[in-house]
Amino acid sequence: METSAQLVDELKEIEKWEKSQKGLWFWERIGRLPFQLLDKLTPTFLQRKLGVLLDELGQYIQSGGRYLSSVSSLKSYYPHQNIHTLEDLESIPVKQMDDAVKKLRKNRKRLATFQGASTGIGGFITISIDIPFLLGFQLKTLQDIAICYGYHPNDQKERLYILKILQLVSSDIIGKRTILKQLSLIDSPDEAARRDIISELQGWREVVMTYRDQVGWKKLFQMIPIIGAIFGAMTNRSTLHELSEAGMMLYRKRRIKERLRQNGYNIIKPGSQSENKSE
Repeated sequence: METSAQLVDELKEIEKWEKSQKGLWFWERIGRLPFQLLDKLTPTFLQRKLGVLLDELGQYIQSGGRYLSSVSSLKSYYPHQNIHTLEDLESIPVKQMDDAVKKLRKNRKRLATFQGASTGIGGFITISIDIPFLLGFQLKTLQDIAICYGYHPNDQKERLYILKILQLVSSDIIGKRTILKQLSLIDSPDEAARRDIISELQGWREVVMTYRDQVGWKKLFQMIPIIGAIFGAMTNRSTLHELSEAGMMLYRKRRIKERLRQNGYNIIKPGSQSENKSE
């Protein structure tokens, strides 16, 4: 198991990553424009299909639905350890958890690349199918990252946390600052603080639609048939990379802070680099 000093160093590295997320290129603000056009031109039957899939994501928040990952997959993430339940992870160093997630991320990025290329061949039409499919794929990836770090996606709090990560990746600079602050309070003993996180979610549909709009500029060239396969592969891989990186960093931070508390450290302030050992 890591020492407290090692865990504090790891926590500082994660906080550097969080600071890097609070900047945004100005042209990402025009990301909604391609999908404003897409909404007007997409055939009605595809719009209905998109609506059905969005409703399924609403069910994910309530019960997990068909997107809920199983803890039984733990063995595949830790093939060389005798891991069967989340409780078994208590004795696993964070470094080994990181290694398991890195392997998971590599595999999922490869699958996202293939999926983006497949749906990109059809250009404008198949992009309407690609986006909800990618959303579901990302939800599954974030849940599996949570499981690797010992958090159960069957807990509604974790599903809300996962949706917040999805919202973080697609938000502008102001939104990122707010969401990072909210995410830091997810394990707060203050019940009111946790309720605020849930109340400020502002509805799962708004989160998903914002995500769809913000990836618009990345998907713009995927609307071209045949050539769209190249851009689809590139953008899906990039999107999955950003999302899985955020998931790894934020769940890793939670696990490290939990280990520090177990070692007798008081976390003075969420996001603070100052950690004092309790008397």
